[in-house]
Amino acid sequence: MSNLERMCGVVLNGHGGPEMLQWRTDLKIPPAGHDDVVVRVNAAGVNNTDINTRTAWYSKGGANADDATWSGKPLTFPRIQGADVCGEIVAAGRSVNAARIGERILIEPCIRHADGEDLSTPWYFGSECDGGFAQYTRVASRHAHTVDSDLTDVELASFPCSYSTAENMLTRARGWRRDHTGHRSIRRRRLGDRSTGTGARRQGRRRHQRLKGRGPDGAWRDQDT
Repeated sequence: MSNLERMCGVVLNGHGGPEMLQWRTDLKIPPAGHDDVVVRVNAAGVNNTDINTRTAWYSKGGANADDATWSGKPLTFPRIQGADVCGEIVAAGRSVNAARIGERILIEPCIRHADGEDLSTPWYFGSECDGGFAQYTRVASRHAHTVDSDLTDVELASFPCSYSTAENMLTRARGWRRDHTGHRSIRRRRLGDRSTGTGARRQGRRRHQRLKGRGPDGAWRDQDT
C-alpha cells in the first residue's frame, strides 16, 4: 500500500434520512491490527441492511438509538457503513501471512472476531464497526475470503449480505434435513446460487428475459413467492 494516510468515504453522522450521510475526503486509512487485513474497496453494494441501520429500524424500542445495531448496542458516530464489499488486500497485520497481500476478496459481513478478540455477540460489518463505503476498510483476516471468479467486482459485491440471508432461510426452512437429497444438492452449488439474482442467471437467458419483462411489480407478487 502507498504511504497515503487519508482516504475518501461516506460517513453516517446520526440516525435519520439520507441527509445524515456526509462525503468526506479527510478520513484516516485504518491500520491493520495484528490479525487484520486492510482492503482496498473496489466495489460496495448498497443493501437494505445499510438503510435499516441508518434509520434505526433494528431497534427493539421503536427506533430508539440506544439499541439500534444488530447486537443491540448503540451505533457509534460517525460510522462508515457498507456491509457488502469486494476488494483487494493491500496490507496485513503481523500475525497474517504476507502472501495474502494482493488477494481479491469478499468480506463476510457477520463479524465474530474483531480487534484481536472473539466476540460474545456477533457484529455486522458497517454497523458495530466501519464498513466499505470508503476507499479502504479493515477486517479480521478470517473474514476476508479469497475469490477466484470471472464476475466483476460490482457483481460480486452484491453477494455477501443476500447470500447469508438466503443461506439462513435454507437452514431454518421446515422440512429441509441434512439427509434430504435436495438439500445436499443445493449446498453443493456455488456461492452465488443461493442468491436469487445469480440463481436466475444460471437458468438461462430466456428465463432471465421473461423475469425482466414482468418488471418489479410482477416479479414480486405474493403468489409467486
